[in-house]
Formats: sequence, C-alpha cells, structure tokens
Amino acid sequence: MHIHILGICGTFMGGLAALAREAGHQVTGCDAGVYPPMSDQLRALGIDLIEGFGTEQLALKPDVWVVGNVVSRARQADGTPRYPLMEAILDQGLRYTSGPQWLAEHVLQGRHVLAVAGTHGKTTTTSMLAWILEHAGLQPGFLVGGVPLNFGVSARLGNLARPFTPFVIEADEYDTAFFDKRSKFVHYRPRTAILNNLEFDHADIFDDLAAIERQFHHLVRTIPSTGRVVTNGLEESLARVLHQGCWSEMRSFGSAVSDFRAEGEPVKFDVLEQGHRVAQVHWDVAGVHNQLNALAAIAAAQHVGVTPATAAAALREFRNVKRRMEVRGVANGITVYDDFAHHPTAIRTTIDGLRRQVGSARILAVFEPRSNTMKLGTMKAQLPWSLEQADLSFCHAGGLGWDPAEALEPMGDKARVVQSIPEAVEQLKAVARPGDHILCMSNGGFGGIHAKLLESLAG
Repeated sequence: MHIHILGICGTFMGGLAALAREAGHQVTGCDAGVYPPMSDQLRALGIDLIEGFGTEQLALKPDVWVVGNVVSRARQADGTPRYPLMEAILDQGLRYTSGPQWLAEHVLQGRHVLAVAGTHGKTTTTSMLAWILEHAGLQPGFLVGGVPLNFGVSARLGNLARPFTPFVIEADEYDTAFFDKRSKFVHYRPRTAILNNLEFDHADIFDDLAAIERQFHHLVRTIPSTGRVVTNGLEESLARVLHQGCWSEMRSFGSAVSDFRAEGEPVKFDVLEQGHRVAQVHWDVAGVHNQLNALAAIAAAQHVGVTPATAAAALREFRNVKRRMEVRGVANGITVYDDFAHHPTAIRTTIDGLRRQVGSARILAVFEPRSNTMKLGTMKAQLPWSLEQADLSFCHAGGLGWDPAEALEPMGDKARVVQSIPEAVEQLKAVARPGDHILCMSNGGFGGIHAKLLESLAG
C-alpha cells in the first residue's frame, strides 16, 4: 500500500510513518515545516518528504491520503485555501482517512493495546510501560510522542510473530482531524488503559473540563469487560469520569486507599499492592509525579502478566525521554536543562522535581507559553503558582495576545519578561552564577535557546 501523509513531521504522524514503513508500506508525506530532526529521521527510513501542501502532489496517486490534525479548511487572508492539496482531495472524491483511524485498522488490530491517557505524563509513562514490557521479554510495539532513551526511536511494530503482542500507545485527547472531532484515543480500542490525571487543557477545542471528561468516558466505553482501567486515585475529575460507568476491572494508584501506592522518597520507594510490599523501585528519576507514573505503569504491566517485582527491576534501568528534564550541557558550573512542560501544572511539577534534586541551589526558570491554551491566556492566572519554587523566572512574550508582565506581577522581582531569545540569553548570562540550574520549558524548539545559552555562558 502507498500512503501519503499530510502533516508528516508531527510527533504522532512521524511515528505512524515509521510504523507504516516498518510494515512494508510505501510512505511519502508533506508538511509546512520539513526540517530536522524529524525530517532526517524520516528520510533515513526511505520516506520521501515534500515541503508544503501543493496540488502537484496529486500526481503521486497513493492508495490513501492520511490526514493529520494540523490540516484544516482554513483560508488565507487573500481567500485562497491554506491547504490546497486537501481541497483537491475533497473535490476529486479521493480516498482519505485520519492518522488514528489508519493506525487502528492497519497496526492495532489483533494486538493487546495498552493506552496511556492523561493531561500530563503521557510520554514518560508510555515509555516506562514499553520498557517494562521489553525488559520482561514481551517485545512490545509502541508509539510514543517523544524518543525514549531506552529505545532510541519513538515507534516500532514489535514482535508480530507472537499472537496478541502488546502495543503501548500514548493516547492523546486532542481531536482526530478536521473531519473527525473525536479525541484520537477513541480509535485505539485498548484492552488496558491508564488514566493518569485530568484537568482543563486544549482551550482551543474544549469549552470546559466537563467536555474533556466526556471524551475520557468515551475511551472507557471502548474497553472490554476483560480489560483493565488503571486510574489515579487522587483525581476527582477521573472519579467523575468513572462514575458515569465502567465495565472493566479497575485498579487505582496514588492515594492512601488505592490498590497501588508508594512508601518512600521518589528516588527510592516501596510499591504496595493492597497494603502488601511487592517491590522496590530505586532509580534516578526525580519527582513525585514520576513516582505516580511508575505506579501506573506497574499496575498496567501486571495486566499482561508482568509482576510488580519484574516491573520494578526494569524501572531501575529506565532512562527518561528526550526533553524530560534533559541536561543539555554544563558551562562554567551552570547546568542547562530542556523540558517539554507547557501547562501550569506540568511547569510546577517539573520545577518541584528539580528542586528535590538540587536542594537549595538556585533555579532559573525560562518558559515559553507556546501551546494553544497558553497563547489564549486561559491559564495565565496560574503562572505565579506554577513558578513559585523557582528563584527567578523569565517569560518569553513573543506571539502572545495577553500581557505576561501583568500576569506575573504577583511575583514581583522574581519574574521578568523578555521579548526575544537573544534578550533572554543576555539577561540569563548577566544573573547566572556557578552552581545555578537553568530550566528551559516549552513544547516547541524554543528558538534553540539551550545551545545559545551554553555558548554564551561558556564565553
């Protein structure tokens, strides 16, 4: 089969492309930004990439057009379509589908799908779960919205010779495509599902938290009675979701009365199941949030026959995902980190995790409100709360429709607003001193600030 992917350079669609290529399909694709590292990874797999969404691509005549959710019916200022290729596909009645639908039909059928859903921690928990199953000898397939360092790739098919081989997938609640506004995860039909946490996000497509809760319950409705739902016992929003109905076995984690809970510090803790110690995790992954992620992964892995003790042994060798508290370098005794955090809660938990690691050392937080939710200013009032454990915070104000200085005013002189990457680098160099930790947070490339900072600090 020849598939042509519109929006191929996104993390999900790029992973789908890799899976399709591994399965023996001919894969081509296009995007508005065909650039490294994704472009290099895809071309290394023998995938031809085209810049833009021009109608000349119709000449490729693929068997099916796979449409990413970046594509829309939007018009430009002059009235012409932003995605002329999509308009031509519709006009000519050509066969098209969404990425999640293609994945469900061509990769996930006949697999034991383990889906990891939640507002935060999906990528890390998916990576943990895939590594646990790999360590246990199950040779799972997986699709992760990042690059797990234990594997070095974001997607693989796994052992297809074994019937019902596990497939671990990061299950996103964002919409599927412009023609299918359901959440992506409703296509995956998992047998095991982790509901890690749930709070308001994606203000560009959801009106309120209740709308997201409805989508999560649609996911729960697809899990068979022989399946398992692993849920965070600390989350009231998830309790509301499950109160609407659950027809599968449930296992909870996190709270004092949960099936799975932890005793000890995040870097070394006992795992208790029904009050009995069943394993100990000793690793170098920081943060209470990662302790909870580990409990979720252990409970999910148990559903495919992996004991908590085996899972804990795997986690001792777990290496996190790129862009999750990733040390990008050290210059003149100053450590620079890269993290994907972009939601206020994720920013707070990331800083908390670093604070537990570095103690009283200074943390300089640099963040870019880049997600659609943050650009809209929906959660700007939460920023002082999310940044309170940092000694000094810098907000990159480019492209915002709201005033970050006003939002950060309660922080006084502990917060600064910068208008450009060079200004941020200049100000950070002026205040940073040996022993400091500079934490850069964005769900994008952040203008290459990490390398620019390290170069400036070393000079």
